[in-house]
Amino acid sequence: MEPHPHPTSTVVLHACLGVGHLIPMVELAKLLLRRGLAAVIAVPTPPASTADFFASSASAVAELAAANPSVSFHHLPPPDYPAPDPDPFLQMLDALRLTAPALAAFLRSLPSVAALVLDLFCIDALDAAASIGVPAYFYYTSCAGDLAAFLHLPRYFAETDGGASFKDMGKALLRFPGVPPVPASDMPHTVLDRGDRTCAVRVGHYGRIPEARGVLINTYEWLETRTVRALRDGVCVPGRPTPPVYPIGPLIAEAQDAAAEVERHSCLAWLDAQPERSVVFLCFGSLGAVSAAQLKEIARGLESSGHRFLWVVRSPPDDPSKFFLSRPESDLDALLPEGFLERTKDRGMVVKMWAPQVGVLRHAATGAFVTHCGWNSVLEAASAGVPMLCWPLYAEQRLNKVFVVDEMKAGVVVDGYDEEMVTAEEVEKKVRLVMESEEGEKLRERLALAKEKAAEALSDGGPSRVAFEEFLNDLKLAK
Repeated sequence: MEPHPHPTSTVVLHACLGVGHLIPMVELAKLLLRRGLAAVIAVPTPPASTADFFASSASAVAELAAANPSVSFHHLPPPDYPAPDPDPFLQMLDALRLTAPALAAFLRSLPSVAALVLDLFCIDALDAAASIGVPAYFYYTSCAGDLAAFLHLPRYFAETDGGASFKDMGKALLRFPGVPPVPASDMPHTVLDRGDRTCAVRVGHYGRIPEARGVLINTYEWLETRTVRALRDGVCVPGRPTPPVYPIGPLIAEAQDAAAEVERHSCLAWLDAQPERSVVFLCFGSLGAVSAAQLKEIARGLESSGHRFLWVVRSPPDDPSKFFLSRPESDLDALLPEGFLERTKDRGMVVKMWAPQVGVLRHAATGAFVTHCGWNSVLEAASAGVPMLCWPLYAEQRLNKVFVVDEMKAGVVVDGYDEEMVTAEEVEKKVRLVMESEEGEKLRERLALAKEKAAEALSDGGPSRVAFEEFLNDLKLAK
């Protein structure tokens, strides 16, 4: 719905079209509304020439708007974009950059704007905010560790000018302030090739983050203590002031799952009948999918493990590079090994396409989570106290995997994620490790504490609530 005139100053949140980015923006808008501020999410309208790329995300906006009637959405008009870039990622960034004038016009149309809060992909909108004197903040919807690494990248590239690209460095360790060593091959694909245009654009974007008045982060301080301290101490951007950081998470879309459970999903009823902490939950996110051959390996590994499982299976994309396009409902008989469903029917359930993830993770029967390491999923697992088996697929997920395993001590790696195939033997091995071993028990103890600290962070007087209050106080000073 469109925003109504409101006597209170409005916070405009500018999101990119991506479910993993939109959901945290909606939760932030709801938090602002509860504090008496007007909030509206300004979303781009894809140019007709890029319709294929944006189709699934545009439908997600409609679904989120319907599920969250208290939140206002403003659809910015499509920019003039006659020749879209052949690279889908650059196509998205170009569309967002070209949307900045329409965003500036929208800001001018409002009677009072307290701030513009930007997704990190919307970095060119800093100019729109500056042109009309509106303070700009970023809302970083992934982990503080990613942010720390990205903030340091411009310095890294300047100091190693002419050096090797990450794609040629294999697993050589990169060292950024505030985070554990990162294998070069685990950096996001957008910065793997320093000679590539995408890399130049993204590093340029990271160099502009300090122009913001502050950065909100969807994390909680206990989960990333060392990184948050490094960001606050300014060591991630040497020689230049770092904006204040506000860890305000975990902001999780509980309402979406609650709405979905009006007619309770059958998988939750199935979980009701399973013993406590006995089920391995497998889900690769709203976009994630693996090949048909990989699905069969997972099935064999699950069957050999002997453990109960709840598995969300999505149809593999015809073209792996176009994972973002909508896909038909899964044909389980064609995708899974012959007889698998029948042989495992007493201890497993396979769900097509979607399951109410927050509800599943918080169910007492769920004992482990095979995840693509999308940050929303990591936060949901940590908040529910469920250990993770990390199987990253795309974007910053490999980087998240490093921090989940090496810094947060909240999961284990599924080896082979960076090769052509994760074997059935590896699936079985890691399932057994988490569900049966002493190491798995230590993980459960660690995650029980993560769950407790997540609840504390969001309680009255908790660190995330205090950080949000500091952000609100800064808004008053910015007027």
